[in-house]
Amino acid sequence: MESFNFEPKLILMHLYFIAIGGSAMHNLAIALASKGYRVSGSDDEIFEPSKSRLARYGLLPEKLGWDASRITSGLDAIILGMHAKADNPELLRARELGLKIFSYPEFLYEQSKDKKRVVIGGSHGKTTITAMILHALRQANLDCDYLVGAQLEGFDVMVKLTQEATVMIFEGDEYLTSPIDPRPKFHLYKPDIALLSGIAWDHINVFQTYDNYVDQFRIFINEITPGGSLIWCADDAELQRICPGCRDDITILPYALPSYEIRERQTFILLKENAFPLRIFGKHNLMNLEGARLVCNQLGIRDFDFYSAMQTFKGASKRLEIVSESETSIVFKDFAHAPSKVEATLKAVKEQFPSRKIVACLELHTYSSLNREFLGHYKGTLDAADTAIVYYNPHALALKGLPNLTPEQVKEGFSRNNLEVFNNVQLLLTSLNSENWKNSVLLMMSSGNYDGIDLKELGSRICGS
Repeated sequence: MESFNFEPKLILMHLYFIAIGGSAMHNLAIALASKGYRVSGSDDEIFEPSKSRLARYGLLPEKLGWDASRITSGLDAIILGMHAKADNPELLRARELGLKIFSYPEFLYEQSKDKKRVVIGGSHGKTTITAMILHALRQANLDCDYLVGAQLEGFDVMVKLTQEATVMIFEGDEYLTSPIDPRPKFHLYKPDIALLSGIAWDHINVFQTYDNYVDQFRIFINEITPGGSLIWCADDAELQRICPGCRDDITILPYALPSYEIRERQTFILLKENAFPLRIFGKHNLMNLEGARLVCNQLGIRDFDFYSAMQTFKGASKRLEIVSESETSIVFKDFAHAPSKVEATLKAVKEQFPSRKIVACLELHTYSSLNREFLGHYKGTLDAADTAIVYYNPHALALKGLPNLTPEQVKEGFSRNNLEVFNNVQLLLTSLNSENWKNSVLLMMSSGNYDGIDLKELGSRICGS
């Protein structure tokens, strides 16, 4: 990667964002404006909360759409978002002028190359592990820069960049870098401390074979700086194959399930004579906790102090987040969409509420989940539910250029004959509202929004609040 001078004396540089409205992009724009850079940008569509947040910082474009005349030789650099296309007129003009063009992962590396870099990778759990680390560091009064994939309670932005911090924590996404750079984002960060939470095939529109997907994690391991550390989940079968003995110039640290117990619906971590009550639950979250602990150990935080900090950790947004609760019923929402995460999340709820009826409702929203050839990967993932429901919108299939799915094909993929399948959101709502929710848990899982279902309103009706 070509080096670029971002010394403090150039802090008034003018950076232009093509596709400024994206989740990561608008947060980076805000972080850089807060750091002192001159920032502007464009997009053809900007939704909430990006729109309001950009407006609050004076960064919202005056009008939507692309306009090549905005790209001039007076710009110091372009930051290109994934939402833009390779034939974007502003991008073409920037290339014509010979301007320096960064993807946001490239730019984040430039901002962090003199810091200790911690990169959290894996097919699932990245946001939660990153959030745990940030929470522990804050409790220990240790400053750091960061990139995280969700809005966290107590943190104003999803990207923080400063001159002073000596450590940067990255949530390392394996999706593509930009329209003109097909490398996975986490290949660009060159970690000093790396963590892998597990590998479960995802993004099949990009990584069309399982082996190709796994190869991206092998490349990630090879990008760890000499003398660095690889922390990995020993419970994951694929990581068991690629992590032990992968390199002799780094420290390799596996982690497993910690000692814990559940008392009256609360999970406690056990450390010698101490029992630390947690606000989170589920074996997958306890695994995430152990990975975060090892990272924090590397950053100077002792086990006792880490577990003490975790007593006040509420979890990342949309990760087993309570929507509504009463004495006899509770509604959760969770970002789970990949098969392994769906299964792990459902089992966590079942373990935490063994005497309650569990109703699991999954929205198929991603390209992979809506792909007929991929559906078989969901076999058995909803088996722990007393009532299992799958929802999908035929319009989403059309938008992704996928052939139509029938309810029968969905049932075949999940291998559950009594699976309830809906492709009409009003029929889904009618069904949910007709359930008897006494002594029950509703788990709503999706990376989408169930086509506009107001989960708070649904939760209030179910819990009577």
